[in-house]
Amino acid sequence: MANITLLKGSKKLLNAWAFYDWANSVYSLVIASAIFPIFYGALFRAANIEKITIFGGEIARAPLISYTTSLAFVFIAVVTPLISGVADYLGNKRMFMKFFCYLGGVSCIGLYWFSLENIYFGLLCFFMGLVGFWVSFAINNSYLPDVAHPEQMDRISAKGFSMGYIGSVILLLFNLAMVMKPDFFGIETDENGVAELKAMKYSFVTVGIWWIIFSQYTFYYLPKGNKKEGERKNVILNGFRELKVVWKQLGGEIRLKRYLIAFFVYSMAVQTVMLIATYFGEEEIGWGTDSERTNGLIVSILVIQIVAVLGAMLTASVSKKFGNIKTLIGVNILWVVICIYAFFMITPMDFYIGAGCVGLVMGGIQALSRSTYSKFMPETTDTASFFSFYDVAEKIGIVIGTFIYGFVAQVTGSMRNAIVFLGIFFVIGVVLLLRVNKKKKLA
Repeated sequence: MANITLLKGSKKLLNAWAFYDWANSVYSLVIASAIFPIFYGALFRAANIEKITIFGGEIARAPLISYTTSLAFVFIAVVTPLISGVADYLGNKRMFMKFFCYLGGVSCIGLYWFSLENIYFGLLCFFMGLVGFWVSFAINNSYLPDVAHPEQMDRISAKGFSMGYIGSVILLLFNLAMVMKPDFFGIETDENGVAELKAMKYSFVTVGIWWIIFSQYTFYYLPKGNKKEGERKNVILNGFRELKVVWKQLGGEIRLKRYLIAFFVYSMAVQTVMLIATYFGEEEIGWGTDSERTNGLIVSILVIQIVAVLGAMLTASVSKKFGNIKTLIGVNILWVVICIYAFFMITPMDFYIGAGCVGLVMGGIQALSRSTYSKFMPETTDTASFFSFYDVAEKIGIVIGTFIYGFVAQVTGSMRNAIVFLGIFFVIGVVLLLRVNKKKKLA
């Protein structure tokens, strides 16, 4: 069934594209950052165990979820370019985006049955939730040059991230109300579990429903995709061939290639900081009681999300005046300062200040990185294939960054040393960004 066709650059089309951030960002906040990590730890504490037997061996809870996450990102890094290439060839990337959106939403609902007794099913839902979120988000990113003109990209990219932060905070506040006052919502402790844990399970269901329902607005207005011409045999193999063509095109796009390398390095550090911030705060900050720790971490997550809205819009304004690359250089320098500051964090107030600073630069660097890549892309209809490189770079960076962070923390015995070590990647990112706009002499 054909959707309404809107002109590129039209306000309604741009808003529909940005609205997907509103739909899916609840996953990254409620599941990835806030409620699920607390629920996961509470399950093990309630059972009074630290290790669980799985696949014939015993493994501690932290490495188990860490390995599941790493494996998911390896899978995402492999499947994203494949899906993107096939989507561009068939000219129906909206169909693929829908599939992974629904896969993620249903997986979130499936987390309701996450338990130590059903650990395999629970981990599968966690795995598929990650896959659904990141692959559908990658396809949505690839729509940016299709729906927006170059002069519109910074603003609409920032608007998307801002809508995502606002929507996810609204749902998180509702979920936190359920967890903190379960009796108000009619959730009681019974033979099926503690009220607070049951409320957390209900929050996973709300994420899946929110994600699926609000994505419909985006799907209604987004175009189907650009159909490739020519024969349509061996579609899967043609997807890989398209990627080979894109790789050759990247070789001739010196500025785009330099930017991708810089993005890979600093994004590695950004994504790692975002993934480990909660764990760093839990282990290295003197909170006092367990409840003060939980409440403090939740407040910090909210601070990051709220300030990130301002950060995304502020960065878009600054880039309009000074240009994208200069702004990205400045933001990377701020990240270096934050990493150094993190080394000296001790009190909850220190952590709150750090969280505010992270929020300010987190939203900005993500939104501006996405729009900068769109601007540097050559004129092409292979937008999904081109954006798959962007997303694969980000995912491989996550795998490498989290591994290096864990390795440094293990060898030195301190997460503080590891966070400062990440600052080195931001320094390298600055150096590489300085090269992006340099003129290359022709051979």
